[in-house]
Amino acid sequence: MSDKIEHLIKEIEVLKGQLKEEILQKESDIVYEIKHGHIRFPDDIMIEQKQKVTHFFQYLKEAPLLHILSAPIVYMMVIPALFLDILLFIYVSVIFPIYKFPIIKRSDYIVFDRQYLGYLNFIEKLNCLYCSYFNGLMNYTAAVASRSELYFCPIKHAKKIAYQHEHYQDFLSYADAKSYHDDLQKCQQKAQSDK
Repeated sequence: MSDKIEHLIKEIEVLKGQLKEEILQKESDIVYEIKHGHIRFPDDIMIEQKQKVTHFFQYLKEAPLLHILSAPIVYMMVIPALFLDILLFIYVSVIFPIYKFPIIKRSDYIVFDRQYLGYLNFIEKLNCLYCSYFNGLMNYTAAVASRSELYFCPIKHAKKIAYQHEHYQDFLSYADAKSYHDDLQKCQQKAQSDK
């Protein structure tokens, strides 16, 4: 990787950090605390949130019929997601120690905390529970797969891809046969590091 590209990557990381700080600053006026994994709002805020809830029957009345009819198809995806979750558990438990990859904590990706929001009704909370699990699982899957790809096949694609995971920038250039074997070991070492 050229010095200019490495410099740009570092600048992007700095900007990501600044963006994260800016978002935290903007959200700092939202008052809550986390105790033992549970979110607690002050009583006055919880009362205000509960006043904003759309009650169950009103929610169903306002929902388009096609949304209600398609809900089983949406929720059916939990079956392959659970199967994937089990296979990922086995993969991470067996493969990561063998190749000395740092463990990726599932709990960093699958987070359930939206049920504490008082302005959501039962259906909205169920939807949030499903989305938290499914999207968190997909992000966890991408993190596991990207770590594996960094070790086993860290070569960029010739075609531009829509999604580049966190390690893709470290991959070797497509069709760069000269430096492949020399740089492959660097990628493998990076896959085994905590970064």
